[in-house]
Amino acid sequence: MPATSADVRAAGLALPEATERPAWDMACLRVRDKIFASMPPDGTWVAIRLAEGENHGLAAERPAVFSVPQHYRNSSMVVVDLAVVDRDELTELLIEAWRLRAPARLRAAFDAAPGAQPRR
Repeated sequence: MPATSADVRAAGLALPEATERPAWDMACLRVRDKIFASMPPDGTWVAIRLAEGENHGLAAERPAVFSVPQHYRNSSMVVVDLAVVDRDELTELLIEAWRLRAPARLRAAFDAAPGAQPRR
């Protein structure tokens, strides 16, 4: 089932200490003020921070779902088309993005919590 901007917010803001604060006319999800995802006002896509090089790999493997526009070419952000991405995959990507930006103690507490999501 396709994802929506509401799914992005629900999954992202469910993570420990995640907040939403706009920047550059985008809704930005943050952990301790570090951006891990951002969405434009129309909510048709989300840019998610991934591990170095993973963004280009996903875009090459599944270009109908993932892309790396010119303005993200030197970053680790990948643009995810919400109309075609699976909600479970979106949630996994948001968790991984949060993990990359969250401090070590917060990640450790998250991992130790009952029902914590497995690492990708």
